[in-house]
Amino acid sequence: MYFCYFDVENPKDGDARKSSDASSPSPSLQSTWYDGLLQQASVYGVSAGYCLSASLLSIMNKWAVMKFTYPGALTALQYFTSAAGVLICGGLKVIEHDKLDLVTMWRFLPAAIIFYLSLFTNSELLLHANVDTFIVFRSAVPIFVAIGETLYLHQPWPAIKTWASLGTIFAGSMLYVTTDYQFTLTAYSWALAYLVSMSIDFVYIKHVVMTIGLNTWGLVLYNNLEALMLFPIELLIMGELKKIKHEIQDESDWYSFQVVLPVALSCLFWIFLP
Repeated sequence: MYFCYFDVENPKDGDARKSSDASSPSPSLQSTWYDGLLQQASVYGVSAGYCLSASLLSIMNKWAVMKFTYPGALTALQYFTSAAGVLICGGLKVIEHDKLDLVTMWRFLPAAIIFYLSLFTNSELLLHANVDTFIVFRSAVPIFVAIGETLYLHQPWPAIKTWASLGTIFAGSMLYVTTDYQFTLTAYSWALAYLVSMSIDFVYIKHVVMTIGLNTWGLVLYNNLEALMLFPIELLIMGELKKIKHEIQDESDWYSFQVVLPVALSCLFWIFLP
């Protein structure tokens, strides 16, 4: 009776309460908005960190390959450092990684081969071209990755805004190629090989993650360990073994501090970029 009487005698007051309740956001709505904002900040933070780390790694790799002119051996050292780092940290319970399994290693082998090719062409490109050329071709990789994900992983096509952004990047890349005063056929052959292998690597690695189910550090371990096992084949094909033996016989300064420092830094940066 009291509430009925109150509503009849003071209709405006009742309406004001309803309006106030309707206008004030509920705690669940505020929580959802905060969680969405936090998720976006996390995604952008990780993306910015990855871009910074990848840029620094590119510079370190260029510095290292200028001092230690063996791209295959350099990538092998990076594979060894990363795999050993994961195993040691896993043994100390600092991180958790999937256990090594022969069946999983066999299933992962195609991904490791593609990964090895992408990193090998990466080093060859840095050896024969400047960092600017490397960055330009790397920035074009997402275009082909987006197409590959849609065609082979049945992902939805990117939005129009995304295509506009990717198209702008690609147009800038083409403009750079036409105005590159350091253009050489060797450098751009390696750049094209890098573009193809890296695009395939990203798409296939995503397929592996979706099907095999390795965690982040397990993926790093399998990738680097199996790629390291492929290194002897590259030594024979590219002839780096003869070059290294020749350097040792000539008592070259490849073991000096000026060479060891950039190689060591590139290996350390490689660990933190899974």
